[in-house]
Amino acid sequence: MFAVHLLAFHFTKLKEDQIKKVDRFLHQLRLSDDVLQDVTARFQAEMLKGLARDTNPTAAVKMLPSFVRSLPDGSEEGDFLAVDLGGSQFRAHQVKVFDDGKQSSQLESKIYPTPKEVTQGSGAELFDYIADCLSDFMETKNLKQKKLPLGFTFSFPCKQTRLDEGVLLEWTKHFRVRGVQGTDVVSSLNRALQKHQDIDVDVLALVNDTVGTMMTCGYDDQRCEVGLIIGTGTNACYMEEMRHISLVEGDEGRMCINTEWGAFGDDGALEDLRTEFDRELDLGSLNPGKQLFEKMISSLYLGELVRLILLKMTKEGLLFNGKVSTALLTKGKIEMKHVSAMEKYKEGLNNTKEILAELDLFPSEEDCVAVQQVCTIVSFRSANLCAAALAAILTRLRENKKLLRMRTTVGIDGGLYKTHPKYAKRLHKVVRRLVPTCDVRFLPSPSGSGRGAAVVTAVARRLASQRQRLDATLAPFLLLPSTLQEVKDSMRAELEYGLKRETQAQATVKMLPTYVCGMPDGTEKGKFLALDLGGTNFRVLLVKIKSGRRRSVQMYNKIFAIPLEIMQGTGEELFDHIVQCIADFLDYMGIKGARLPLGFTFSFPCRQASIDKGTLVGWTKGFKATDCEGEDVVDMLREAIRRRNEFDLDIVAVVNDTVGTMVTCGYEDPNCEIGLIAGTGTNVCYMEDMKNIEIVEGNEGKMCINTEWGAFGDNGCIDHIRTKYDREVDEGSLNPGKQRYEKMTSGMYLGEIVRQILIDLTKQGLLFRGHISESLWKRGIFETKFLSQIESHRLALPQVRRVLRQLGLHGTCEDSITVREVCAAVSSRAARLCGAGLAAVLEKKRQNRGVERLQITVGVDGTLYKLHPHFSRILQETVKELAPQCDVTFMLSEDGSGKGAALITAVAKRLHNVGQK
Repeated sequence: MFAVHLLAFHFTKLKEDQIKKVDRFLHQLRLSDDVLQDVTARFQAEMLKGLARDTNPTAAVKMLPSFVRSLPDGSEEGDFLAVDLGGSQFRAHQVKVFDDGKQSSQLESKIYPTPKEVTQGSGAELFDYIADCLSDFMETKNLKQKKLPLGFTFSFPCKQTRLDEGVLLEWTKHFRVRGVQGTDVVSSLNRALQKHQDIDVDVLALVNDTVGTMMTCGYDDQRCEVGLIIGTGTNACYMEEMRHISLVEGDEGRMCINTEWGAFGDDGALEDLRTEFDRELDLGSLNPGKQLFEKMISSLYLGELVRLILLKMTKEGLLFNGKVSTALLTKGKIEMKHVSAMEKYKEGLNNTKEILAELDLFPSEEDCVAVQQVCTIVSFRSANLCAAALAAILTRLRENKKLLRMRTTVGIDGGLYKTHPKYAKRLHKVVRRLVPTCDVRFLPSPSGSGRGAAVVTAVARRLASQRQRLDATLAPFLLLPSTLQEVKDSMRAELEYGLKRETQAQATVKMLPTYVCGMPDGTEKGKFLALDLGGTNFRVLLVKIKSGRRRSVQMYNKIFAIPLEIMQGTGEELFDHIVQCIADFLDYMGIKGARLPLGFTFSFPCRQASIDKGTLVGWTKGFKATDCEGEDVVDMLREAIRRRNEFDLDIVAVVNDTVGTMVTCGYEDPNCEIGLIAGTGTNVCYMEDMKNIEIVEGNEGKMCINTEWGAFGDNGCIDHIRTKYDREVDEGSLNPGKQRYEKMTSGMYLGEIVRQILIDLTKQGLLFRGHISESLWKRGIFETKFLSQIESHRLALPQVRRVLRQLGLHGTCEDSITVREVCAAVSSRAARLCGAGLAAVLEKKRQNRGVERLQITVGVDGTLYKLHPHFSRILQETVKELAPQCDVTFMLSEDGSGKGAALITAVAKRLHNVGQK
């Protein structure tokens, strides 16, 4: 028993001594965590170089766009072919993908050799060989009578401009085929396939093996957004945000980037980490100076690296008593399979002895232990370097998503990872140490790049089908210039109908006279009260106007809520509530005893007989208070003041918010004669020549006309551009059949149109995996502010997803892109329609003045115009296209409905005083 322990102690001591000896000799190959963190930082810098258009040409890590824009979502289905070229064998596959809710697939494959005359011959021979193998495979599987889509896995660096096109940049691994570099490999394959008249194959996708691995694993685990190959060669890919890829047009969504990280260090970035053995191996390779990172990691080179180390140690007398065999001097005699065998847990020592004997070496026990340690250090360095680069990718993914901690899956393939006894465990351990903020699942690819190419092809076909259906859904929102011209012409005709006595009753655009006959001239002064009613909030304002050199407007206001039960109760309740709010404000300001002149902004259609009389034509924007329509709202306000019997006010003017906007801007710019509101509701007003207003007596001067254009189309004149979604929104509104133009252009309704489209797309299976959430059924969840947030270019897609989650909508990155596209289609149409209507008003103003070219200012207010990221630009562009003879300045209004009401009251007082004098 003592002898056994003594022997075990002797062997352990012997092993420790040999390990220390090898460790000292190969200290440069043993990398600390600090060094690995530095490698991670270096690779992050290389990634940025490769992604940027300016630095990509000189970048070692090329970061090639793959044009794979989406991961599998489980709805893919069909029969596909795939061919896989890149390693020591060529494979042909038939893949059946089932849309059975289980994301299942069926794979049948056949392996063909890749002899040296093919891998180092001519391009024509290579692609003819691929076509011949595919034809043989289709014959074997009885597929020649079918037309099938094909995915081509081509595991070499290619520059792609489309999914089905790729120009070979350079050969790697052991391939050296003439006449292919710089050409499109898909075209070459197609030419070879055309020689086989009996097969009909459509090459839909060119895929790198790394991308194929990610897609294969992504089919089983939808968290998978990284693909990693550690085999004959090494490479990685991941899903990058489009906004960071300046090599490709567009910034929506994501695209898979094939890093081609094997070339990391080709520019000298790893020179301090390369050893004399790395340099010797590189000089003896087929591509000296290239793929330097790959030569430190992949199985094609690790066996040779071990041989070179053993050779030097032997020459220095550290192994085999200094005796070098011919086999040890022969390049390629130690392969990765030998390294893996020597590192096995139990039989590794015996394997080492047998392998060294085959090399005509006569190892002692000490030699075998030392050789094992050499293999361990070489493969461990490989895993370390691979982990460091992968840590850079994982960190970038997490930072792109703006997460403190991230869960993700890495799809992984390759013989070194799968067959080496310790490699996978080492890699996992180091990655988790380098990126503790990432919870990483490593998912070995079940069938590798072949199935992946088929999955990419299936995804491409699904996306093409989905794109077609999405385009068909959104096509009615993309208005042609001729359609916008028709809208402008129809609006122009309606403006005339509304102004004429005989047609005004039938006109949809009512062209209501406001009795605002003058604009501010700078002499207005005094204190005025203003009321602002037009939405869910009601404001009371005290406005102090100063004239002269110190001309200014000071405002003090208080906001009061109007509960839904008041909005939709009785008229008496509504006006009593308004008077209660006024009383609170007068108390708050300490001016209850003062009888101040008041302007009442009442943002609903009114027929006025004078500036201080307005009969409500009909409620809009969700108001439904009874006993108001057909009544004078100024009289109703006065009655409510009398009922309260606490204070008295001099109600001078009732005005529309659009008129207030025009007058506010007119105070700053005398050229402003048009007011536009584009917010919760939409409307326009303008100064019309009295001689053109048949519904009002008199021909001298001008009067502001409140068009109330929201009702444009209520006679059916724009029904041809209304979609089924517009009709659904209209039918569900408080006033079906009315305000049709407003329901296509205002913020109150755009979100509801979006919601209806999203429901339809989800029913079609194009969104949210076909599942309509409870929140999507809720009317009104899409407010204008959410549209503005979703469409903002400043908001990255992960943030868009967070906005959608706030609304109870949980979708993928692709769902976010689709929702953003829907919002853009709806808001763009609204802006164009609004622009067409405004162009009609501008043309009328130009004709009124009888000028060839009109210079005019439009005062604008409304949250849609002010806050939406694109609405104002699209509206202005449309106006320029449809009214090219009008030079328009758009001026944002500063509180048109409050300040404007006070200014109109001041102007009315001034004109009244002038009349008295």
